[in-house]
Amino acid sequence: MNDMNPHLLVVDDDTRLRNLLQKFLTDQGFVVTTASSAAEARSHLVSLSFDLLILDIMMPGETGLELTQSLREKDDVPILLLTAMGETDDRISGLECGADDYLSKPFEPRELVLRINAILKRIQSKPLEKELPSESVVFGTFRFDIRRSQLWNNDDFIHLTDVEAALLKALADQPGSAISRDALVEEGSDLSNTRSVDVQVTRLRRKIEQDPKYPRYLQTVRGVGYVLKTD
Repeated sequence: MNDMNPHLLVVDDDTRLRNLLQKFLTDQGFVVTTASSAAEARSHLVSLSFDLLILDIMMPGETGLELTQSLREKDDVPILLLTAMGETDDRISGLECGADDYLSKPFEPRELVLRINAILKRIQSKPLEKELPSESVVFGTFRFDIRRSQLWNNDDFIHLTDVEAALLKALADQPGSAISRDALVEEGSDLSNTRSVDVQVTRLRRKIEQDPKYPRYLQTVRGVGYVLKTD
């Protein structure tokens, strides 16, 4: 990643908003490419490398949610969703698809820049340190740095969204102890209800379990919540 000029892809079918965002974000020091649809975004992704995607959810054809879900099957590029929908279920759907953050329209452009910079800062800082810090938990071939919220599988860095990292940190702070869903909601950013906890647990299991249907490390405690089994 170019620290001076991160490259953003803005995908929105609203021409006016797309052009305004391109001008504003360019003035803020970003390199900005735009697309009016998911199909056009895919064509850019074939030939260009981006540091972060900003996707509108409600687009004709393939929606931002569908594009996010598709990209997450093979790509860990950070994704920030924009949408006029602000209901809890819509936020959960975005996080369930793998988005790193969510911003409802209308929004302050300065808030968008703050969220972009927060995501980029987190992503940039993660691969820098591989030594085993004192505040780490180990489970199988995985190591989670609690202080930095970084997950490694041996020497391979594993991308976590902010919500996944917050959830894993809450569990790793009390390894071996069952934590209720309500307690996890209180601990995790954007974990607005117990359903969102279950969604994020499912996503985490796909990243750390050999067979997510039969988890070894991130286990369900019936009638209570979840527990992280560490070495």
